[in-house]
Amino acid sequence: MQGIFGKLLEVSPIVWAIIGIIVILSIIGLIITSKKDQKSPSVLTTKKLVYGGMCIAIAFILSYIRLYKMPQGGSITLASMFPIILYSMVFGPIAGIITGVAYGLLQLIQDAWVLNWAQLFLDYPLAFGFLGIAGLAPNFLTNLKIRTYFAVSIAVLGRGLMHFLSGAVFFADYAPEGQSPILYSLAYNASYIIPELIITLILSTVLITTPIYMTLKKHSI
Repeated sequence: MQGIFGKLLEVSPIVWAIIGIIVILSIIGLIITSKKDQKSPSVLTTKKLVYGGMCIAIAFILSYIRLYKMPQGGSITLASMFPIILYSMVFGPIAGIITGVAYGLLQLIQDAWVLNWAQLFLDYPLAFGFLGIAGLAPNFLTNLKIRTYFAVSIAVLGRGLMHFLSGAVFFADYAPEGQSPILYSLAYNASYIIPELIITLILSTVLITTPIYMTLKKHSI
């Protein structure tokens, strides 16, 4: 456990500075919006930005708590995608996709594995932007746990699909001789996406029983 959290000590000062700026601006935004009329559209928009920034910062910190790191990119983390997924469930898919894309661009700071611009687009802004589709979880799923499980599953697997396509097209040379690049990419990406999905589902089960979700939902109205 010390080794896992010790990874935070290896984070560069520049990264901590970026996280600090995001958190400080988010806190300032919360203070400002708390003093304004909550029914104002501009206040609601500001709240989306504020909570989006905080969720990005939390997700970015969690992404450094890696349980396992893959050799050609990808890792198993302490449910680093969940803050973006939770945000998307509360504020909707459009805000969620924008936040996911922003988070994906920040991921370029952390051990980016880039072969060309097309691969970069698939593996970072597009893949993490897919986390925003958690906001598409249908409202007729009135059971919060079931709705959360559905949201987490489509979001994480949606991200995994982008990595799979990237791997099959751009990392085909890494496939062992005689093995299909498609099967190689499927096995490679499933080896960290599936454990990440399981960890995120477990954590989400715990968090949605706390006031966190309902508080965010209340502030989004």
